[in-house]
Amino acid sequence: MTGHDTNGNTPRSYRAALVVDTECTLGEGVLWCARTGQLYWTDIEGQRLFRYNPGTGERAEWRMPERLATFAFTARAHVLLLGLASHLAFFDLATNEFTRIVEVEPGMSTRLNDGKCDRQGRFVFGTMHEADKQQPVGGFYRLDLDLSIERLPLPAPAIANSIAFSPDGATMYFCDSLTREIRACAYGADGSVGPSHRFAAVTDPDGDPDGSTVDAEGGLWNAHWGAGRVVRYDAAGHETERVVVPARQPSCVALGGADLGTLYVTTARVGLDSDQLAAEPDTGGVFAATVVRRGLPEVVFAGLPA
Repeated sequence: MTGHDTNGNTPRSYRAALVVDTECTLGEGVLWCARTGQLYWTDIEGQRLFRYNPGTGERAEWRMPERLATFAFTARAHVLLLGLASHLAFFDLATNEFTRIVEVEPGMSTRLNDGKCDRQGRFVFGTMHEADKQQPVGGFYRLDLDLSIERLPLPAPAIANSIAFSPDGATMYFCDSLTREIRACAYGADGSVGPSHRFAAVTDPDGDPDGSTVDAEGGLWNAHWGAGRVVRYDAAGHETERVVVPARQPSCVALGGADLGTLYVTTARVGLDSDQLAAEPDTGGVFAATVVRRGLPEVVFAGLPA
């Protein structure tokens, strides 16, 4: 990755500021709910789900039975689809009731990591190796509307990340963070998955690609873990925007706010020593920057509990 696009233009630059101080050990999975005007995210290692209303400042949180890695909204505003460390489940925010769906990779030293709904309302997610993060033994999966699960024909990742879909749903983005490149493949409305190719790569010494979101113009916004930045790539994979985050471990991004023009960024404290935490006192919080692009409402999972 360079500081200029292919036409020699300097990418537009922004700086994010803290909006919610939660000191997450591993903040992740941020999503904006356009139906309610609220922001949701998880602290994976803290086993907590958070909700924040930027209009009122109201915050809420829920304890999870195990680490919550990723989640999606459903057709029922009070029910979430959870990607917990070992399994998928529905969670009723009003009653705190969990409904288990299916265990994922039983007997393996892996856990769920990143996930996103495709444009048909199916939940696509990936896993990562916990015992040895250098080993590509995880997988990419899809939870279909009938609540059946299938493995997608994509390369096994060590750390699955950056799952996102183009506005028309015909392209899927994903990565294995250890390879430091984001890949893309054709993705059919019928669920078919084509061969993948390199979409964009992090070529400087800092940063690994982490969580992503797609804007209404088809640009992919990706958090660069370890580099304190978010980068927007256009549909051809060229950098057009960069957001500086005053925390070195940004993990996931979402476009939200009333006009879907606020970029929200989760961050993490995990692995940082006392000197690093002192230098970045807001790390683990949620940051935001107003950008010129506009997001898309999150697709909700279209399957529901029996």
